[in-house]
Amino acid sequence: MTDSACSTDSAGSADSAGRPGPSTRVPTCPEWTLQDLVGHVGGAHRWVTHLIRTGGTDAAKALPGTVPDDPRAWHGWLRDGVEDLIAAYEANPDGTVEHPLLGTWPTVRWLRRMTHETSIHHADAAFTAGRPFALADDLAADGISECLELLSNVSAVEHKPGLAELRGRGETVFLRPARLRPARLRPAERSSAGWLITRTPEGPVWEREDGCGGGGAAADVTVAGPVRDLLLVLARRLTPDDAHEVKVTGDRSLLDHWLTHTAV
Repeated sequence: MTDSACSTDSAGSADSAGRPGPSTRVPTCPEWTLQDLVGHVGGAHRWVTHLIRTGGTDAAKALPGTVPDDPRAWHGWLRDGVEDLIAAYEANPDGTVEHPLLGTWPTVRWLRRMTHETSIHHADAAFTAGRPFALADDLAADGISECLELLSNVSAVEHKPGLAELRGRGETVFLRPARLRPARLRPAERSSAGWLITRTPEGPVWEREDGCGGGGAAADVTVAGPVRDLLLVLARRLTPDDAHEVKVTGDRSLLDHWLTHTAV
Protein backbone atom coordinates (compact mmCIF):
# COMPACT_ATOMS: atom_id res chain seq x y z
CA MET A 1 0.00 0.00 0.00
CA THR A 2 2.77 2.46 0.88
CA ASP A 3 4.80 1.94 -2.31
CA SER A 4 1.82 2.24 -4.64
CA ALA A 5 0.35 5.21 -2.76
CA CYS A 6 3.61 7.15 -2.99
CA SER A 7 3.86 6.42 -6.72
CA THR A 8 0.21 7.33 -7.35
CA ASP A 9 0.40 10.61 -5.46
CA SER A 10 3.66 11.57 -7.17
CA ALA A 11 2.02 11.03 -10.55
CA GLY A 12 -1.04 12.98 -9.43
CA SER A 13 1.14 15.85 -8.21
CA ALA A 14 2.97 16.05 -11.52
CA ASP A 15 -0.26 15.87 -13.52
CA SER A 16 -1.95 18.63 -11.50
CA ALA A 17 1.14 20.82 -11.18
CA GLY A 18 1.86 20.70 -14.90
CA ARG A 19 -1.47 22.24 -15.89
CA PRO A 20 -1.04 25.84 -14.68
CA GLY A 21 2.21 27.69 -15.35
CA PRO A 22 5.32 26.68 -13.34
CA SER A 23 5.40 30.12 -11.68
CA THR A 24 1.81 29.81 -10.39
CA ARG A 25 1.67 30.41 -6.65
CA VAL A 26 0.43 27.58 -4.43
CA PRO A 27 -2.32 29.01 -2.16
CA THR A 28 -1.76 26.37 0.55
CA CYS A 29 2.02 27.00 0.48
CA PRO A 30 2.05 30.71 -0.46
CA GLU A 31 5.84 31.06 -0.47
CA TRP A 32 6.11 28.42 -3.21
CA THR A 33 5.40 28.29 -6.91
CA LEU A 34 4.30 25.02 -8.49
CA GLN A 35 7.87 24.48 -9.65
CA ASP A 36 9.04 24.93 -6.04
CA LEU A 37 6.43 22.40 -4.89
CA VAL A 38 7.52 19.77 -7.40
CA GLY A 39 11.15 20.42 -6.53
CA HIS A 40 10.42 19.94 -2.84
CA VAL A 41 8.61 16.63 -3.36
CA GLY A 42 11.24 15.19 -5.69
CA GLY A 43 14.06 16.49 -3.52
CA ALA A 44 12.54 14.91 -0.41
CA HIS A 45 12.34 11.54 -2.16
CA ARG A 46 15.99 11.78 -3.15
CA TRP A 47 17.06 12.87 0.33
CA VAL A 48 15.29 9.94 2.01
CA THR A 49 16.79 7.58 -0.56
CA HIS A 50 20.20 8.82 0.60
CA LEU A 51 19.21 8.31 4.25
CA ILE A 52 18.16 4.73 3.65
CA ARG A 53 21.30 3.89 1.70
CA THR A 54 23.73 5.48 4.17
CA GLY A 55 21.90 4.78 7.43
CA GLY A 56 22.33 8.28 8.84
CA THR A 57 22.54 11.96 8.09
CA ASP A 58 22.69 15.44 9.47
CA ALA A 59 19.46 17.43 9.49
CA ALA A 60 18.70 18.54 5.94
CA LYS A 61 19.58 22.14 5.12
CA ALA A 62 18.80 21.79 1.43
CA LEU A 63 17.12 19.02 -0.53
CA PRO A 64 19.01 17.40 -3.42
CA GLY A 65 18.03 17.45 -7.06
CA THR A 66 17.06 20.18 -9.50
CA VAL A 67 13.55 20.10 -10.88
CA PRO A 68 13.39 20.41 -14.68
CA ASP A 69 12.19 23.76 -16.00
CA ASP A 70 9.84 22.09 -18.46
CA PRO A 71 6.66 20.87 -16.72
CA ARG A 72 6.41 18.09 -19.30
CA ALA A 73 9.47 16.52 -17.67
CA TRP A 74 8.10 16.67 -14.11
CA HIS A 75 6.25 13.38 -14.23
CA GLY A 76 9.36 11.45 -15.24
CA TRP A 77 11.55 13.29 -12.73
CA LEU A 78 9.20 12.51 -9.85
CA ARG A 79 8.71 8.93 -11.04
CA ASP A 80 12.47 8.37 -11.13
CA GLY A 81 12.81 9.66 -7.57
CA VAL A 82 10.04 7.41 -6.25
CA GLU A 83 11.37 4.34 -8.05
CA ASP A 84 14.85 4.96 -6.64
CA LEU A 85 13.39 5.42 -3.15
CA ILE A 86 11.43 2.16 -3.33
CA ALA A 87 14.49 0.32 -4.67
CA ALA A 88 16.59 1.62 -1.78
CA TYR A 89 14.00 0.43 0.71
CA GLU A 90 13.59 -2.98 -0.91
CA ALA A 91 17.37 -3.46 -0.82
CA ASN A 92 17.38 -2.89 2.96
CA PRO A 93 13.85 -3.34 4.34
CA ASP A 94 15.04 -4.17 7.86
CA GLY A 95 17.57 -1.35 8.12
CA THR A 96 17.49 1.73 10.31
CA VAL A 97 18.31 5.40 9.86
CA GLU A 98 19.91 7.61 12.50
CA HIS A 99 18.63 11.18 12.46
CA PRO A 100 19.88 13.90 14.84
CA LEU A 101 16.38 15.10 15.73
CA LEU A 102 14.08 12.16 15.03
CA GLY A 103 16.37 9.47 16.45
CA THR A 104 16.53 5.91 15.13
CA TRP A 105 13.80 5.00 12.67
CA PRO A 106 13.36 1.77 10.71
CA THR A 107 13.60 2.34 6.98
CA VAL A 108 9.92 1.46 6.51
CA ARG A 109 8.99 4.42 8.71
CA TRP A 110 10.81 6.75 6.33
CA LEU A 111 8.89 5.24 3.43
CA ARG A 112 5.70 5.90 5.39
CA ARG A 113 6.85 9.49 6.01
CA MET A 114 7.37 10.07 2.30
CA THR A 115 4.00 8.50 1.46
CA HIS A 116 2.15 11.03 3.61
CA GLU A 117 4.39 13.91 2.57
CA THR A 118 3.62 13.12 -1.07
CA SER A 119 -0.13 12.81 -0.42
CA ILE A 120 -0.36 16.23 1.21
CA HIS A 121 1.61 17.89 -1.57
CA HIS A 122 -0.58 16.13 -4.13
CA ALA A 123 -3.45 17.98 -2.45
CA ASP A 124 -1.51 21.26 -2.76
CA ALA A 125 -1.01 20.73 -6.48
CA ALA A 126 -4.61 19.61 -7.07
CA PHE A 127 -6.11 22.58 -5.22
CA THR A 128 -3.86 24.99 -7.12
CA ALA A 129 -4.95 23.50 -10.43
CA GLY A 130 -8.63 23.41 -9.41
CA ARG A 131 -8.72 19.63 -9.66
CA PRO A 132 -10.35 17.11 -7.28
CA PHE A 133 -8.23 15.40 -4.67
CA ALA A 134 -9.17 11.92 -3.46
CA LEU A 135 -7.44 9.93 -0.74
CA ALA A 136 -8.31 6.45 0.55
CA ASP A 137 -9.72 6.48 4.07
CA ASP A 138 -7.09 4.09 5.40
CA LEU A 139 -4.27 6.26 4.07
CA ALA A 140 -5.88 9.43 5.46
CA ALA A 141 -6.39 7.79 8.85
CA ASP A 142 -2.76 6.69 9.01
CA GLY A 143 -1.75 10.19 7.93
CA ILE A 144 -3.55 11.66 10.95
CA SER A 145 -1.88 9.18 13.28
CA GLU A 146 1.55 9.87 11.80
CA CYS A 147 1.05 13.63 12.06
CA LEU A 148 0.17 13.31 15.74
CA GLU A 149 3.14 10.99 16.33
CA LEU A 150 5.47 13.64 14.94
CA LEU A 151 3.91 16.53 16.85
CA SER A 152 3.97 14.64 20.16
CA ASN A 153 7.56 13.44 19.75
CA VAL A 154 9.68 14.82 22.60
CA SER A 155 12.29 16.07 20.13
CA ALA A 156 9.75 17.97 18.00
CA VAL A 157 10.22 21.20 19.97
CA GLU A 158 13.95 21.16 19.15
CA HIS A 159 13.07 21.16 15.46
CA LYS A 160 10.24 23.68 15.79
CA PRO A 161 10.34 25.67 19.06
CA GLY A 162 6.85 27.07 18.46
CA LEU A 163 5.41 23.64 19.26
CA ALA A 164 6.06 24.44 22.92
CA GLU A 165 2.83 26.45 22.69
CA LEU A 166 0.95 23.13 22.47
CA ARG A 167 1.70 22.40 26.11
CA GLY A 168 -1.34 22.84 28.28
CA ARG A 169 -3.28 21.88 31.38
CA GLY A 170 -5.37 19.01 30.15
CA GLU A 171 -7.32 20.70 27.34
CA THR A 172 -8.64 18.15 24.85
CA VAL A 173 -9.32 18.08 21.11
CA PHE A 174 -11.21 15.14 19.56
CA LEU A 175 -11.10 14.30 15.86
CA ARG A 176 -14.18 12.22 15.05
CA PRO A 177 -14.16 10.60 11.58
CA ALA A 178 -17.09 9.40 9.58
CA ARG A 179 -17.12 5.61 9.42
CA LEU A 180 -14.16 4.40 7.38
CA ARG A 181 -15.08 2.52 4.23
CA PRO A 182 -12.44 0.19 2.74
CA ALA A 183 -13.03 -3.45 3.74
CA ARG A 184 -9.27 -4.10 3.91
CA LEU A 185 -8.92 -1.90 6.99
CA ARG A 186 -8.11 -3.57 10.28
CA PRO A 187 -11.18 -3.88 12.57
CA ALA A 188 -9.93 -1.10 14.85
CA GLU A 189 -9.58 1.21 11.85
CA ARG A 190 -13.05 0.32 10.51
CA SER A 191 -14.68 1.49 13.71
CA SER A 192 -15.73 5.01 14.54
CA ALA A 193 -12.58 5.46 16.64
CA GLY A 194 -11.25 8.98 16.54
CA TRP A 195 -8.15 10.71 17.85
CA LEU A 196 -8.20 12.24 21.33
CA ILE A 197 -5.47 14.86 21.81
CA THR A 198 -4.66 16.04 25.33
CA ARG A 199 -2.42 19.03 25.99
CA THR A 200 -0.29 18.28 29.04
CA PRO A 201 2.40 20.41 30.73
CA GLU A 202 5.02 18.22 29.02
CA GLY A 203 3.42 18.50 25.58
CA PRO A 204 0.54 16.96 23.63
CA VAL A 205 -0.32 13.27 23.89
CA TRP A 206 -2.93 11.35 21.91
CA GLU A 207 -4.79 8.05 21.75
CA ARG A 208 -7.47 6.37 19.70
CA GLU A 209 -10.87 6.78 21.34
CA ASP A 210 -14.31 5.68 20.17
CA GLY A 211 -15.96 8.87 21.36
CA CYS A 212 -18.89 7.04 22.94
CA GLY A 213 -17.61 7.63 26.43
CA GLY A 214 -14.60 8.83 28.38
CA GLY A 215 -12.41 11.55 26.93
CA GLY A 216 -13.84 11.63 23.41
CA ALA A 217 -17.38 12.32 24.55
CA ALA A 218 -16.25 15.00 26.99
CA ALA A 219 -13.60 16.70 24.84
CA ASP A 220 -13.35 20.48 25.01
CA VAL A 221 -13.66 20.71 21.22
CA THR A 222 -14.68 18.06 18.69
CA VAL A 223 -13.95 18.18 14.96
CA ALA A 224 -16.15 15.73 13.03
CA GLY A 225 -16.21 14.87 9.35
CA PRO A 226 -14.82 12.66 6.57
CA VAL A 227 -11.39 11.36 7.46
CA ARG A 228 -9.81 12.90 4.35
CA ASP A 229 -11.10 16.32 5.39
CA LEU A 230 -9.95 15.84 8.99
CA LEU A 231 -6.44 15.16 7.69
CA LEU A 232 -6.52 18.23 5.45
CA VAL A 233 -7.73 20.41 8.33
CA LEU A 234 -5.03 19.01 10.61
CA ALA A 235 -2.43 19.64 7.89
CA ARG A 236 -3.82 23.17 7.39
CA ARG A 237 -4.75 22.53 3.76
CA LEU A 238 -8.43 23.24 4.47
CA THR A 239 -9.88 25.47 7.13
CA PRO A 240 -12.73 24.00 9.17
CA ASP A 241 -15.00 26.54 7.47
CA ASP A 242 -13.87 25.60 3.94
CA ALA A 243 -14.36 21.88 4.60
CA HIS A 244 -18.14 21.91 4.25
CA GLU A 245 -18.66 18.42 5.70
CA VAL A 246 -16.60 19.22 8.81
CA LYS A 247 -18.43 20.31 11.96
CA VAL A 248 -16.74 21.88 14.98
CA THR A 249 -18.46 21.78 18.37
CA GLY A 250 -17.18 23.06 21.69
CA ASP A 251 -14.40 25.59 22.25
CA ARG A 252 -13.35 26.58 18.72
CA SER A 253 -10.49 28.70 20.10
CA LEU A 254 -8.66 25.54 21.20
CA LEU A 255 -8.75 24.19 17.66
CA ASP A 256 -7.65 27.53 16.22
CA HIS A 257 -4.77 27.69 18.70
CA TRP A 258 -3.66 24.17 17.75
CA LEU A 259 -3.72 24.94 14.03
CA THR A 260 -1.90 28.26 14.50
CA HIS A 261 0.96 26.62 16.35
CA THR A 262 1.34 23.58 14.10
CA ALA A 263 1.95 25.58 10.91
CA VAL A 264 4.92 24.24 8.95
